[in-house]
Amino acid sequence: MKEQVLKVLQEECPDIDFTTSKELVTGGMLDSITITTIIAALTMEFGIEIPYEEVVEENFDSLDAIVKLVEKLS
Repeated sequence: MKEQVLKVLQEECPDIDFTTSKELVTGGMLDSITITTIIAALTMEFGIEIPYEEVVEENFDSLDAIVKLVEKLS
């Protein structure tokens, strides 16, 4: 699952190093527009719906957090 999520993220945001960055949102690498793009890509790839209440910093601040979110919603 992690490899598949990473592939989607790298396709959408090739300039961001998702494997080593642990503060994607709090460090300013992801903004609201980028997160919206990521949500759309994850929705298409995994057939999930990410509810508004799940769109919080903690769920998008690292690759592991994003993978955990996708697994929870799958």
